[in-house]
Amino acid sequence: MPALLQRHVSLIVFLLALAGWEAACHLLAVPEYILPAPSVVWHAALDLGLSRWLDHLGATLSVALAGYALAIALALPLAVAITRSALLSRIIMPWLVVIQSTPIVAIAPIIVVTLGAGVLPRVVITTLISFFPLVVSTALGLSSVPAELIELSRSLRATGTRQYWQIRMPFAVPYVFSALKVSITLSVVGAVVAEFVAAEKGLGYLILFSTSSFKVPVAFAALALLVLCSLTLYGLVQLAQRRLFPWSQRAQA
Repeated sequence: MPALLQRHVSLIVFLLALAGWEAACHLLAVPEYILPAPSVVWHAALDLGLSRWLDHLGATLSVALAGYALAIALALPLAVAITRSALLSRIIMPWLVVIQSTPIVAIAPIIVVTLGAGVLPRVVITTLISFFPLVVSTALGLSSVPAELIELSRSLRATGTRQYWQIRMPFAVPYVFSALKVSITLSVVGAVVAEFVAAEKGLGYLILFSTSSFKVPVAFAALALLVLCSLTLYGLVQLAQRRLFPWSQRAQA
């Protein structure tokens, strides 16, 4: 029994927290527009209808995954470039720090005004939010190869390209997947931020619209779906690492 409890302790704590939340809302008579009980949130989700939920979820996921894919396509080659050239690293890294230090929420309206109110600005905002961890972690992994392995490859007259593909890239795989798991959750955050600024559908838009209309249970339901979506995407990336590079998880441990 202790082993079973240890295995499911997170789920048990979560269910107890929900039960405590439900009881507190009823005992203290908390108004729904301040803090709805989980049962009220559930009924509000059912009332909205499955088709509308799928419509909003599809809009958010499409932007999140598009921005995530674009971030990967830009970050990985850039990480290789800055590790191969010290000059490029000195030029690019300060700009990356500036981009990361700039609050995306503050420049999101500027991006929307510049690129229009379509899907493109939302994808760009998502890419900017999920981009930085990929570059930094991948570059760190490529640069953290033990010096003796590099010296061995040089003694065997390995070319620079072969050195990267057979030594540096495999060594960097755990770092890359750590960044991929962080970035996939940030991409959902980016999609929601973009929907706060300019969108006509999506879970972020639904939260904004519901709170402005004092439909707080719907907003809580959308928030719960966002959390579930982020956890699912995180799990999928983790599953891909386990299936494609099982040795990389042992290296992380």
